[in-house]
Amino acid sequence: MSERVPLPLPVGWYCVAEEAELAAGELRRVRYFGQELVLWRGEDGAPHLFDAYCPHLGAHLGVGGKVEGAALRCPFHAWKFDGSGRCIEIPYAKRIPPKAAVPSWPIQRRNGLIFAWYDPSKAKPRFDVPEVPEWGSPDWTEPELRSFEVKAHPQEMAENIVDSVHFRFVHGTPEIPPMQAESRGLCFYASQGLTFTTPQGETQGRVDVTMYGPGFGVTRFLGVVETLLMITGIPLEPELHRTTIRFIVRKIAGDAEATRGVARAFVAEIARQYAQDIPIWENKRYLERPLLCDGDGPILELRRYFRQFYPTPTLAP
Repeated sequence: MSERVPLPLPVGWYCVAEEAELAAGELRRVRYFGQELVLWRGEDGAPHLFDAYCPHLGAHLGVGGKVEGAALRCPFHAWKFDGSGRCIEIPYAKRIPPKAAVPSWPIQRRNGLIFAWYDPSKAKPRFDVPEVPEWGSPDWTEPELRSFEVKAHPQEMAENIVDSVHFRFVHGTPEIPPMQAESRGLCFYASQGLTFTTPQGETQGRVDVTMYGPGFGVTRFLGVVETLLMITGIPLEPELHRTTIRFIVRKIAGDAEATRGVARAFVAEIARQYAQDIPIWENKRYLERPLLCDGDGPILELRRYFRQFYPTPTLAP
């Protein structure tokens, strides 16, 4: 937490890698949630995320460590840890200390991504990451990615979902579309109408957003062409957040060029709007009790949704 944004990091599933980018036998030194960690994949294909330091004498497992089969070998005294973090071999010892283990983070693999469960209390995951049915379908294009690093907190960024007024004054949309939003347990839903301008005139459409906790969401645009955004976010530091947006477009039958053109235009527009939000996010201050008016969107509803993901949910909405 900081004076500018006095909010803890929310508990939840966060994407730590793309499946395709982490090879079998690969070991990476990474930093998420303001912590040193190691991400590795065993030769059996299973990915793992460990705290970085060996419990023996504190060596960093990501600096000289080696993947051996389905285990990780420390570079300092060759202690060997299995995928659960338990020490299974000390080459020079007759007995392994009962507490010899590295903290291992819960992992889920969904939609071509690797997720890790963040909870400073080390409690078990409360829900699963859903499968997105459109992902990988031959009826949709291959994903195009855009990543952004922003000095902001996940909740502050998520509030834009329900802040329909800012689309008019920050992004220059011609109108302020009505917004409906509600939380249902661990999911948050938001929907609003959109007007698309086409060569044949204006066409009505809609955007539907579903959040599955603070680190994963799906946005579907319906109208001229169906477009799906799979969005993941992860705090690198308490106030430095990486968001990755993966775009896919439903293919226009018999017109691959038109599909590519729509996809390029849509990606460019979303990236443009996201860039416009960054200076506001990076310089605004979180107000625990904002002065809202009757034209504002359901911001308090989203804040109430986020409260369930805080380790100590005592903050006012």
